[in-house]
Amino acid sequence: MPDPKDSRFHETGFPSLQWEEEDLPTRPMPFHERPLQARIDHEMAIIAEHHMRIALAIEKFWGHRDCVEYLQTLVLSGGYSDSSRNRVGFKPEVLSALINLAALHRIE
Repeated sequence: MPDPKDSRFHETGFPSLQWEEEDLPTRPMPFHERPLQARIDHEMAIIAEHHMRIALAIEKFWGHRDCVEYLQTLVLSGGYSDSSRNRVGFKPEVLSALINLAALHRIE
């Protein structure tokens, strides 16, 4: 018989925030537990969705010391720095992806 004090058995309208041992193999994997390449691919997909040219440049530089500098320049400048492009600033999800990629590049 279930323990009446166990919060999993109270009707709150929300799922339990605790995972049972038998549920662990099928629970969604938290982002920080995903393999490194899956995390990189996720961030690159976000950037590619909004800025394909930047995503291609990152792919070209990935693995080189200059890649982190390029990412930091993008974050700090907020976009393209030459006068032929008027775009300044990134959407929050793109900015987050750039910062995450810089951190993931250091890990690699």
